[in-house]
Amino acid sequence: MSIEQTLMTRSNQACELCTATDSLSVYDVPPEEAHADKCILVCDTCKQQLETNAQLDVNHWRCLNDSMWSTVPAVQIVSWRMLQRLSGEGWAQDLLDMMYLDDDMQKWAEAGLVDISDEPTLDCNGVHLQAGDTVTLVKDLNVKGANFTAKRGTAVRGIGLSSNPEHIEGKINGQRIVIIAAYTKKS
Repeated sequence: MSIEQTLMTRSNQACELCTATDSLSVYDVPPEEAHADKCILVCDTCKQQLETNAQLDVNHWRCLNDSMWSTVPAVQIVSWRMLQRLSGEGWAQDLLDMMYLDDDMQKWAEAGLVDISDEPTLDCNGVHLQAGDTVTLVKDLNVKGANFTAKRGTAVRGIGLSSNPEHIEGKINGQRIVIIAAYTKKS
């Protein structure tokens, strides 16, 4: 049985992300090689947005609310990656906070993240930062719109990288905020 036939059977002939039934094709979940367990069946809309850095149709991706709970690891990985890309949206960050991947799946998910910029994200000492690192603030930061000041010495765990290499994302006082990387030090 071909990979496409296997995926059609597994998905009941529907996109494994948004459940659309038109224009379905195989999407290899990078960086793994093509194998039915490492691929998912997606519609054209999902595939175009997965493969390019084009403007995302945020409302289309609300389907991740269901697909993130799939029992298929490859579907979970793609859901996690898309939620990472959409983490600026409150609902997407909430879903990401609820999602759990075991260590092997987390490594697979992070290994395939698309680097939007070739420039590394650096802390105040010039140390390369990566998604998931823990950093410490090196100065007090007034958080606009949140009415609090993030104090120097505050630890920010599990940071996320953004499309701008000068910025990182992290949670302080229960709120996800954008932080200038040069105001942090890797812990």
